[in-house]
Amino acid sequence: MYKIAWLPGDGIGKDVMDAARVVLDALKLDAQYTPADIGWEFWCNEGDALPQRTIDTLRASHCAFFGAITSKPKEEADAELAPNLRGKGFVYRSPIVRLRQIFDLYVNLRPCKAYRGNPLNYRDDINLVVFRENTEGLYAGVEFHPVPDNVRRALEESSGAMRAFKEIASDDMAITARVITRRGAERIVRRAFEYAQKHNFPTVTLVEKPNVLRETSGLMTRVARKVARDFPKIELWEANIDAMMMWLLKNPQQYGVLVTSNLFGDVVSDLCAQLVGGLGFAASGNIGDQFAVFEPTHGSAPKYAGQNKVNPIATFFAAKLMLDWLGETERATRLENAIATVIAEGRVRTYDMGGKSTTMEMAEAVAGKL
Repeated sequence: MYKIAWLPGDGIGKDVMDAARVVLDALKLDAQYTPADIGWEFWCNEGDALPQRTIDTLRASHCAFFGAITSKPKEEADAELAPNLRGKGFVYRSPIVRLRQIFDLYVNLRPCKAYRGNPLNYRDDINLVVFRENTEGLYAGVEFHPVPDNVRRALEESSGAMRAFKEIASDDMAITARVITRRGAERIVRRAFEYAQKHNFPTVTLVEKPNVLRETSGLMTRVARKVARDFPKIELWEANIDAMMMWLLKNPQQYGVLVTSNLFGDVVSDLCAQLVGGLGFAASGNIGDQFAVFEPTHGSAPKYAGQNKVNPIATFFAAKLMLDWLGETERATRLENAIATVIAEGRVRTYDMGGKSTTMEMAEAVAGKL
C-alpha cells in the first residue's frame, strides 16, 4: 500500500483534490491518503504555512499530492498574521518552495502536451516537456533588504558593477542572489537528457542567457555541453530566454525537451502551458532522488473556491505523473487515455473550455472511461 500525504492547501485546492480522489479511486490504486496541514490559514494562525507536523507526515509517506496555495507579498502577509503573532519575527516563505528545498526536489517536471479536441490548443501538434531546476537560482531565498554593510562591502570589493549604485543608500536597495551550482546544473541537465532518451526526443534545448548573465548562465551552459557528450544521439540546442519566448510562439512544434534554471523555468513552463490550454491543463512533479510532490500548477483562485466550477484536468495529469513515479505505468497510461478521450469527445467541458460542466462532472466523466 502506498502512503500518500494529501495536501489540499487553499482555495480551489480542495475542489480539485476531491475530484482527483474520484479518479484515483476509479483506478483502484492501493493507497492510504493522509491529510496534512499546509497553506494560508496556518500562516495566519500559527505563523507557519508549513508546520513541522506536516513535514513529519511527509517524511512518513512515499510521496505527496498537493492542491493549491495562496501566497502574498511581504506587507500583506504580515498584515494578515494573527495579532498575537505580529512582531515576533515570523517571516512568510512559500511552503512549496520550502518543500522543494527540505526534500531536495531538484527536478520540476512540466509536460505540456496538446490533446486532440481541446478548443484551447494553440496548435494540435505540441508536445513540450520542461525541466526546471527547482532548488537554486533566483528562488534560492538569498535576499537582502536593507543590504547589510558587510554584504555591500564584499560586493563593492569584488564587482566593479556595484560602482553604479555607490550613491544609493542601503535602505533603498534590495538584492537577490542568483545561485547556480555545478552540482545543481549537472543533475537537472542530466535528468532532461535521460528523459529525452527514454521517450525518444531527438533534442534537448537549454534555455538561459549566458551573453548577459555570464557567470551563472555561463556555468549552466558549460555543464550542459559536457553532459551532452554522454548522449551522442541527442542534439543539444541552446537558446536565450527572451528569444525562446518568440520561437515557442512561432514554431512550438519544433521543440521537445527544454531545460533551464528556476526563474526561467517558471516563465517558460507557464508559456508552454498556455500553448496547450492554460493552467487548467498544467501539472508538475517536484521530484528528488527519494521523494516527490505532485501538483497542478494553477493558483488557489479564492473567488472560485467551493463553487465546483474549475477545471480539474491539471490535477488529473498531476495524478498521472505521480502514478508514473510510483511505477504504476499501466494505471498512468489508462488515466491519460481516459482524460484524452473525454477531451476529444467534447461533451463534458468546464467553463474555461467554453462549457458548463462542473468540476465533479469532469471527474465523473474521466472516472467513467476507466
